[in-house]
Amino acid sequence: MDAIEEIKQKTDIGILIGQYTQLTKSGKTMRGLCPFHAEKHGSFFVYPDQQRWHCFGACAGGGDIFSFMMKKEGLSFGEAVKLLAEKSGVTLPEHTSNKIKQEKNSRLHQANQMAAEYYHQLLLTSTEASYARTYLEKRGLTASSLESFNLGYSPNSWDSLTQYLLERGFTEDELLSAGLIIESDGKTMHDRFRNRLMFPIADTRGHIVGFGGRTLDNGAQPKYLNSPQTVLFDKSSTLYGLYQAKDAIRKEDCAIIVEGYMDVIVPHQYNFKNVVASMGTAIGENHIALLKKTTTNLILALDPDSAGENATLRSVWLENSLGAEIRVALLPQGQDPDEIVRAKPDYWKQLIEEAIPAIDFTFEKSLVGIDLSSASGKSQAVDKLMPLISQIKDRVRQTFYLDKLAAMVEQSPKKLELLLIKEARPQIAIPALSKALRPAMASPLEEYFLSIMLQYPELSTQKMEILPEYFTHSENRELYNAIISSNDHSQIKPSLDSALWDYYERLMGQSILPDRLSDKLAETVLRIREEYLKRLAQNRSDELAVTEGNQLREVFAQKGHLNEQKRRQK
Repeated sequence: MDAIEEIKQKTDIGILIGQYTQLTKSGKTMRGLCPFHAEKHGSFFVYPDQQRWHCFGACAGGGDIFSFMMKKEGLSFGEAVKLLAEKSGVTLPEHTSNKIKQEKNSRLHQANQMAAEYYHQLLLTSTEASYARTYLEKRGLTASSLESFNLGYSPNSWDSLTQYLLERGFTEDELLSAGLIIESDGKTMHDRFRNRLMFPIADTRGHIVGFGGRTLDNGAQPKYLNSPQTVLFDKSSTLYGLYQAKDAIRKEDCAIIVEGYMDVIVPHQYNFKNVVASMGTAIGENHIALLKKTTTNLILALDPDSAGENATLRSVWLENSLGAEIRVALLPQGQDPDEIVRAKPDYWKQLIEEAIPAIDFTFEKSLVGIDLSSASGKSQAVDKLMPLISQIKDRVRQTFYLDKLAAMVEQSPKKLELLLIKEARPQIAIPALSKALRPAMASPLEEYFLSIMLQYPELSTQKMEILPEYFTHSENRELYNAIISSNDHSQIKPSLDSALWDYYERLMGQSILPDRLSDKLAETVLRIREEYLKRLAQNRSDELAVTEGNQLREVFAQKGHLNEQKRRQK
């Protein structure tokens, strides 16, 4: 039995959650007021025999003991495991390699933190930084904003930061690993950032993981220089300002995504504190996963240029990962968010309130230049938009946009719906995991799917049909997030919290017969989705179960069609 399973067996979910809200027993279930939102009538249920909880109110979420602590205390999975291990008296295994890794990362965090403090003091006091201070004054930034975001100045010097940190006990290898210095000719080291306005970038815990530097020389290129990818910093998994914004995002249940550093700082200064930035990179699934821990209400307020428009169009495909609709704030041409907020704060508020669904924005942009009065134009519209509609997992929203397209091209929705039908795959028997290897509270189906994903990465395209929320166990969800976030299969284990390493090894060692594996995997995906929809359909009221019920009926129809095909082939 691994540590995760031992914690589950030694933790009474009713007692744990009862510390946060009063629960009343009713048969096999327990009921109380939801600890995550204000309500007068209890819509929060605990199922002790399943070790699960579910909110039928505004949260509409659920999970196990780990997901509860993550949501309630704002913890990562690893932090929740450590806390519950301590509460239940479970000793977590110590992994020497992980301890060494943590110590190395701690040193890099310290180096970044000391560099940020060095840059910040130079900005405030150095004569050389007077131009940077003047620039910030012109941009309207206050002393409070400089302090809150720890802005700094990197001097126009070859190695001032390098010498400063070496004198304080850091090695050149550590500074290279942190991305603070550059090796130019195999032996000479020099500062990466010189004569730049510095924007320290923090993770969700406030640790400095990297920097962005804006040139103060109008002729110098690039205008913005970011830290390279390191063990601490990855632009695809980092959002600027999230540490400062997370409380406001949670309070307002909404996050606004912009592109630049100033586009975050200025709104915060004007008390629009739920704003974060993607730092010029495309919004990706890792960004969605970061924000989803706090809210599923996202608004894109990207610069109204071609790059910002393309990023908005790509965002449509992320709605399935988010499990909710993404909206777009339509900014005036030629104006960035920080300019709008400084000039007209009320207008910014209005733009956010009037944000439209990203799919509606995509419809509008995709049809520019297409003549919908002609047969060829209607055909182009269908070719452009049907792939988008086919990817919408929410059946009600998919039907809405199918009807919208049908009205545009003057076709019957039923005719367009035929294009959404996918080829059925034969139903394949999936072997059960050995009872000796299967803990009492495990999910064999989820473990079988993850075992295939880990052992046969070439089949990873199937992962796109599964969303993290389909998994009933937090450890499976955590592992799946690691799989879909990794481009290098060998880095999945190192990216996991060490508490999951034993579980990872067990799945990697599970015997998987390779015959017809692609078909088996396809069937597993269908069954996982079916189980997820069943849980929602059983839990929700008739009114709230419309979407899930429609999707479940679709799954049943597919399975019935498959069975009928099999009977005819006999």
